[in-house]
Amino acid sequence: MEYSGAGVDDGLDGSYKPLPPIYFTFMVIWVLSAASWTFNTFRNRHFQPNNLQWMLASVPWIKTLQLSLSFLFWYSCFYSSVCSLWMSFGVYIMGVLFQTLAFVSFFLISHGYCITCHRLSLSERRTMASLGCVFYLTLVGYRASIPYFSVLLLLNYLVVFYVIFNHVYQNLMVLRDQLSFIEDEDVQAMHDAVYTKYIMFKKFQGAMHVVAVSELAIFISIDNSFESYWIRLLVREWAQFFIFMYIGWIFRSQELAPGFSVMPALRSDGERVPPIYSIPTSPHKGGLKDSILVVIQQPRAFTLPAKS
Repeated sequence: MEYSGAGVDDGLDGSYKPLPPIYFTFMVIWVLSAASWTFNTFRNRHFQPNNLQWMLASVPWIKTLQLSLSFLFWYSCFYSSVCSLWMSFGVYIMGVLFQTLAFVSFFLISHGYCITCHRLSLSERRTMASLGCVFYLTLVGYRASIPYFSVLLLLNYLVVFYVIFNHVYQNLMVLRDQLSFIEDEDVQAMHDAVYTKYIMFKKFQGAMHVVAVSELAIFISIDNSFESYWIRLLVREWAQFFIFMYIGWIFRSQELAPGFSVMPALRSDGERVPPIYSIPTSPHKGGLKDSILVVIQQPRAFTLPAKS
């Protein structure tokens, strides 16, 4: 479905004139970033379990698609006098999908996925799916200007940020306990790996504070005039780009400290680092001794069902 008009003077406000070049510029920036991000993830895929990195690398492509559709929509409106309803709908859906996937990625990071545990528990996956669906539907209603959805979106933001900050805090506490345990036991083999994870979460915590402030500023913005729309768009796009690229840089695929991938299968709140011992091996011909790192995971107790 398309709408035809006579041009800017008859149908569109001249304040929207800067939109096509702005969208095109950001489209180029995001596509270059997404391509380099994907290439780096593929090239360094053998350094660590990078399911999280592939998840993060997919989000910029969604943003690139949104910006591409936005550019085509506004370009056709101004220079072809044709505004496609389906293209504007695609921009709308891609924008909502980008925000939802970004917050799902933040949710995964806050739970320590591929950082402090190899996978999420069933309850954590259900919570993530529920929050993601509710966030998506609430954002759709808010973008469609449905009454009272602004209040629902604000409540949703509060819940999502509470969950993220709470789990980041828990992971920081666990990693701090692990560092203290390693220092007390004088076992330095795992120190660099655990300290790297701790620094990652500290940087992520700071980045999420910036995300919370920026989202709140966008949400309560009361200046909706046509004249300042392109300025607000410019600020919002730069903020999204720098924040997401910074978080992606923190958790990029890279060669990390030995032992970084030593982690439990599932996250356990308050779990300390498993006992770590450096056991000397038998001497070699030259009389030198090597040592090997042994990580012993405390077995969990299972209760067998009683037989009738």
